[in-house]
Amino acid sequence: MNASVAIQVLPNVTDNKELCRIVDEVIAYIKSQGLKTFVSPFETTIEGDYDKCMEIVKECQFIAVRAGAPGLMTYVKIDFNPAGVLTISEKTDKYLAGNSEGMV
Repeated sequence: MNASVAIQVLPNVTDNKELCRIVDEVIAYIKSQGLKTFVSPFETTIEGDYDKCMEIVKECQFIAVRAGAPGLMTYVKIDFNPAGVLTISEKTDKYLAGNSEGMV
């Protein structure tokens, strides 16, 4: 695993229910790709091969548009190192220990 990527998709819609519906479709797509995934309030993080992660980032745009977004802004953070990167668990487990909701 040489990449950890955080993706935030913001559809250009004004209705919160519609926004959540579209984002939920994007998250469902991300989760269907078989990579380790961590969903948080502002972004979804995936970890895996860099090229696979970038394919997922690209497809998120099309998923949102097919779901009804007239346009969107997407914010991406990439941690890449050919020798490997810290995993989602290494970054978060110490904060989530004993708290199934992930809230501290």
